[in-house]
Amino acid sequence: MTNLRNMDLNLLIVFDAIYLERSISKAAERLNLSQPAVSNALTRLRETIGDPLFKREGRGMAPTARAKSLREPIRQALDVLERGLRPNESFEYANSEREFVIAVEDYGETVVLPRFIDWLNSAAPGIKIRIRSESAMELSRELRDGTVDLAFDYFILRGSGFNNVCALTESLVTLARWDNPLVGEQLSMDNFLSLSHVVIEPRRKSMPMIDLALAKRGLERKISLVVPHFLSMPAVVRSSNLIGTLPRRIAYLYADQFKLRTYTVPVHTPEFPIYMIWHDSVDKDPGHQWLRNQLLTLCNAT
Repeated sequence: MTNLRNMDLNLLIVFDAIYLERSISKAAERLNLSQPAVSNALTRLRETIGDPLFKREGRGMAPTARAKSLREPIRQALDVLERGLRPNESFEYANSEREFVIAVEDYGETVVLPRFIDWLNSAAPGIKIRIRSESAMELSRELRDGTVDLAFDYFILRGSGFNNVCALTESLVTLARWDNPLVGEQLSMDNFLSLSHVVIEPRRKSMPMIDLALAKRGLERKISLVVPHFLSMPAVVRSSNLIGTLPRRIAYLYADQFKLRTYTVPVHTPEFPIYMIWHDSVDKDPGHQWLRNQLLTLCNAT
């Protein structure tokens, strides 16, 4: 067991910087230290923890399983210390008229924000929320310059100064209309592959998770329609024999609203994260911290 009395707690700051930057040199720049000083600190931390913590991977440093398990407790501990040492200042949200700009796709608009806005109207009626939809390239720039305060996305935003925290984990559910004559009580693999699918247009060049899982088996979906937004999918499913596969929470909402039937996807896909993303420039801002904490609390209860 690690004895905290004998441990230099500055090593935890070095750990946090390396984990965020995935690079000794970039961590050194972030901490305004020399590269040898950061390397030496990492060596001492490895000896203390009894684990390599980070291993060379290409040009960067990949965290070990032990480092991944330590990341959140260490980040939380550092946050507590930083808040405790900061001069007394608080965000008076109940009386604030501040506007926050949040970049989300239709998943966040449908699953996360409605409950938050409902709570906000009673707890902080003066606060305004503006929703933006941005490409990854624009999002990086706008988070840096403060045009956007916060983002929700399926993908980590890489680069110096970006914070990515898993707010939710999701799985997939398939939707079909109740009277679809081509679907029974359960959705078999043969049934799934024989039916025509409506899918959302991929935002990245990589293959969607479900298609990767099928490809590993040498299988492929029959895609008949590609739409730009999730909301288009249940409308199409309700009025046709096409089926659509969506993240679980949004699928259940649409199933209720459009009176659709839900099915377990007949091919295993791992759960996937929804990330909350912000830039270091607002990390210590009391209002921004309040916003992040409220949204994370809401997501944990969703």
